[in-house]
Amino acid sequence: MKVSVIQMQARETREKSMEEAAARVREAARMGADFAMLPEMFSCPYETAGFPLYAEAADGETVKRLSEIAGENGIYLVGGSIPEQDENGKIYNTSFVFDRKGKLLARHRKVHLFDIDIQGGQSFKESDTLSPGESATVFSTKFGPMGLCICFDVRFPELFREMAEKGALAVFCPAAFNRTTGPKHWELLFRARAVDYQLFTIGAAPAADETASYISYGHSILVSPWGEVLSQAGEEECILTEELDLSQVEAVRRQIPIRPAP
Repeated sequence: MKVSVIQMQARETREKSMEEAAARVREAARMGADFAMLPEMFSCPYETAGFPLYAEAADGETVKRLSEIAGENGIYLVGGSIPEQDENGKIYNTSFVFDRKGKLLARHRKVHLFDIDIQGGQSFKESDTLSPGESATVFSTKFGPMGLCICFDVRFPELFREMAEKGALAVFCPAAFNRTTGPKHWELLFRARAVDYQLFTIGAAPAADETASYISYGHSILVSPWGEVLSQAGEEECILTEELDLSQVEAVRRQIPIRPAP
């Protein structure tokens, strides 16, 4: 299974961000990728006050365009995340996944909101404007079941345990760590979850934007079930593409039998 992880900055408008995302997905498809993944909040600033301004319904223009991009390129698309507003006015940090024909496969609302206050470092409170999701997300593909979570979710092993129990062979995670937590915990967490649950972990981050109020750490990453970093970016815009041998999941679980038998 060939996966392309797209590390890009949000542009000055949602429309320009969508144009950039479409171009990057086309590039991934030309490289033969089966999956492409965009970053967390790829089409808007990562700012709590801004999320309501960019929020859309689940059948809004961004989701429609992501569906079209997947279908046009014949690729599975993990559409990063966007602010999604429901019929009651609640706003969620939501990721939508589409199959090769553009059909919606999954929707994950970020379960664990990013509310932190690091002494001498970053302070952020998503719950000022966002509501939490309530469930683990696993979706079916021709390659097998895949898990989906968003950013801060990666810190919670119980969510990964549930995805693994539902058969996930890999977990896709659009995320935006910062320069305080990123250097200390980004690689550590993706490797830990991969080893804990003996699956692939794949993180897509925004590229660093020095003009933004929240500067992403970048460092999009792909990790094997052995905990090996297969590829990792810096902070710049790029596409990471790796061929994942999904048979490693069964091999690792057989050789190191830490999970209960089905």
